[in-house]
Amino acid sequence: MKPRVMILVIFTAFVGMMLAPETISPINYFFVLLSITLGAGSSAAINMWFDEDIDKTMERTKTRPIPLGIISKSEALVFGLLTGILSLFIMYYYSNTLATGLLLFTILFYIVIYTFWLKRTTSLNIVIGGAAGAIPPIIGWASVIPEISYLAIMMFLIIFFWTPPHFWALSVYRFNDYEKVKVPMLPNVKSIQDTKNQIVYYTIILIILSYTPLYSNLISYIYLFIASILNLVLIINAFKLKNTKEIENKPNTEGLRFFALTIFYLFSLFGALLIDNLILL
Repeated sequence: MKPRVMILVIFTAFVGMMLAPETISPINYFFVLLSITLGAGSSAAINMWFDEDIDKTMERTKTRPIPLGIISKSEALVFGLLTGILSLFIMYYYSNTLATGLLLFTILFYIVIYTFWLKRTTSLNIVIGGAAGAIPPIIGWASVIPEISYLAIMMFLIIFFWTPPHFWALSVYRFNDYEKVKVPMLPNVKSIQDTKNQIVYYTIILIILSYTPLYSNLISYIYLFIASILNLVLIINAFKLKNTKEIENKPNTEGLRFFALTIFYLFSLFGALLIDNLILL
């Protein structure tokens, strides 16, 4: 179920729930988050079922349960389907039709659009496919108040534009892995240097978008202060990665560091939204 990836999904969904201008009962908060967790895990399980052939070859993924033989492909598929269906029933029972529909769309988008189609056919796989990982805050928001408003959309856009530099940094580090299995990540289709340039461009857009929540009356100066510090650190490290020199047959460890930094950045940015909102309540 890719629990490490799921933590970020759950947290951003939780922030979306907490920022919504209404409240639901504590038990409903719990079950909505459980539903999102199961839905994300379902998508991940089916993704690993489909990608078994490349997962067993790549260094980054060869220790996943299916390549190791801990779980069979058929078991993973059944598990993924059952948890996906269960997540939708839980969301519908404890929330509303809009949140359930968004969860269903997210699961299908990640499986059908990203896993089955984009991942192996285009270098835009991460750019377009990133929409699936960006929807959880909107689901969280809609589970509390059945509407999609400005702040929820801005949280979506922040994650949407965060995703490419996040994964491209990893693909710079794991260039040979993706080359070996013929997955068309940007460094393999164009060049590593072009990818590092794109990371800087997307980081600049991300930084601009990170200030858009300030136009909501739910967010104020505390978020502005924390976001500004995070953005300074992020852009410095983006240029640091851009200016690194590639050494033949040696992974660029600066790509891995930037990948880790982007995880810290998104956690902290959404944490700042949460802190600002709670303090100003």
